[in-house]
Amino acid sequence: MFQGFSQNAIDFLWGISLNNERGWFMAHKQDFTDYVDVPMRELGKAVFSALAKDYPRQDWRLHVCRIYRDARRLHGRGPYKEHLWFTIERPHERFESVPALYFELAPNYYSYGCGYWDAGAATMAKLRARIDNDPKPLERLARRLNKSKFVLSGEEFKRPKGDAGKLLNPWYNRKNIAIGYDDNPEGVLFTPQLKGEVLDGFRFLMPYYQYLDTLAGDMEPNR
Repeated sequence: MFQGFSQNAIDFLWGISLNNERGWFMAHKQDFTDYVDVPMRELGKAVFSALAKDYPRQDWRLHVCRIYRDARRLHGRGPYKEHLWFTIERPHERFESVPALYFELAPNYYSYGCGYWDAGAATMAKLRARIDNDPKPLERLARRLNKSKFVLSGEEFKRPKGDAGKLLNPWYNRKNIAIGYDDNPEGVLFTPQLKGEVLDGFRFLMPYYQYLDTLAGDMEPNR
């Protein structure tokens, strides 16, 4: 049962970020298991189970990331990740076109939200086409989001793709898109109430997740 993370989890993540090599990790592997991996899996399972009951028709899977980086993609970085996460998403072969709900823990923040790891040009073109053809559904969602604690993010084009109006331009002119909430690693993070906070956040974000998820079924426009 999830009881919250602890300062030990944050200390481990700072430690691996400053000592990203096998010797340090092996000496602190039990700390990783006890304070980071086990609570992350408990939180993920608890939130996933609750959402599955709320939305029984959704075909989802829970994925808890491993601490080990892909050796083919180190790019000069150490072999271990300094921040860990879980995602809730539908099964897929290409992650670029599938949004996810996520929770992430890092040494200096925790975060949860929804969006794409890498939306891809085709997906973002579908979003722009949908805005062009029928902007009102996203206008309603954008107004709702602007009154919440969640923030829209994602790399923006240096040259805008078009003008969809003040409300929707932040959605229209991005290369990738996510909606998230970040906070300092303290307070509720160290309590069982974190589960309720994340779950309430995911429930609030569900219309955004569903809007983005249905983009996969749209016809690809001429870009």
